[in-house]
Amino acid sequence: MISDSGKGRGMSKGKHSEAEMISALKQMEAGRRAEDVAREVGVSKHTIYAWKAKYGGLEVSEAQRLRQKGHNLAAQ
Repeated sequence: MISDSGKGRGMSKGKHSEAEMISALKQMEAGRRAEDVAREVGVSKHTIYAWKAKYGGLEVSEAQRLRQKGHNLAAQ
């Protein structure tokens, strides 16, 4: 019988900080391949592209400010 307890499935949140994500994206902007950066960080290249869609072009301080605004809006 196969048990599906949910462990190891789906996306985990919070393993990498915004700073780590943006650092990985900056490496790609500098010319490194997504596959190489992803292997180094320990994620799939698809995750790198998801980070790019969310954080592309942002600095760490800007990403943290956006996250803080999101928490403030959720609290209201």
